[in-house]
Amino acid sequence: MNIFEKTGKMALGSRLRLLTSRFTDDATKIYEMYNDEKFSPKWFPVFFVLSETEENTITEIAKEIGHSQPSVTKIIKEMTKVGLVNDKLKSSDKRRNVVGLTDEGKVLAEKMLQEQCVDIDLAVENLLAESTYNLWEAVAEWEFLLEQKSLLKRVQEQKKLRESKDIEIVEYEPKYQSAFRDLNEEWISNYFEMEETDYKSLDNPQEYILDKGGKILVALYKNEPLGVCALIKMNDKDYDFEMAKMAVSPKVQGKNIGWLLGQAIINSAKELGASKLYLESNTILKPAINLYYKLGFVKISGRPTPYKRANIQMELDLKK
Repeated sequence: MNIFEKTGKMALGSRLRLLTSRFTDDATKIYEMYNDEKFSPKWFPVFFVLSETEENTITEIAKEIGHSQPSVTKIIKEMTKVGLVNDKLKSSDKRRNVVGLTDEGKVLAEKMLQEQCVDIDLAVENLLAESTYNLWEAVAEWEFLLEQKSLLKRVQEQKKLRESKDIEIVEYEPKYQSAFRDLNEEWISNYFEMEETDYKSLDNPQEYILDKGGKILVALYKNEPLGVCALIKMNDKDYDFEMAKMAVSPKVQGKNIGWLLGQAIINSAKELGASKLYLESNTILKPAINLYYKLGFVKISGRPTPYKRANIQMELDLKK
């Protein structure tokens, strides 16, 4: 169709819906051709499962065909109304309510298997033989791939990649001091309270971070400073630097800025000859904790901290 030539692959869902609609329309006419009574194509998965067993619960059927329980319940009620299903059966152990085909349903199932299903299978085989690509195998492959990673997740990744092109990571300059303070104070005040150590480093980053051998990186989004992260020199036998003071403005969260800042800080630590990085955080900050794990940090314990809010400590071995 011309519309899909114009829209391209972004209209994949719409195109599949039209294809499904075409199959459904034909399926309705096919069922009418083989049966006197009306049979809805949407009943078939449930009907097929019931034709293979004497009894099933709604839960078992839903799991077997990958539908929700309310959806299966609705289909059972519809088929019960036309006399194909008995929904008031008791299981053989008398402890479960089950459903099964009526005598009329069993006769119809046998007829379908001997006539209708055979003809449909051959017709589909012929269609596959005429086509360049095997739709049946392609659908199975797409189902598998989408189970591994949904289309939503794939689009989110592409969105981040596109938006990351507008992000630039630069080294700290005095003109970014207010952004460094404001971005950190915003998230700290939102979840906790500012502490003395915060005021020292945020009000005087040159003295407390840079002059002591540390580094501060700033993330510019469309030339506006909206993310920051610091590398603080530590006088410690185990760690060379602490990764600290990471903050990203809420208005650009979800654009991969934290990940880009984290990677840049880690690379800076390596360039400075560091072997291990240390950080402190709080488990209430779930997105941040997930980011640290993604960057390669692992949880440790037992170290003293100057912050009341810190309840998790992590390290990253740069030599691995």
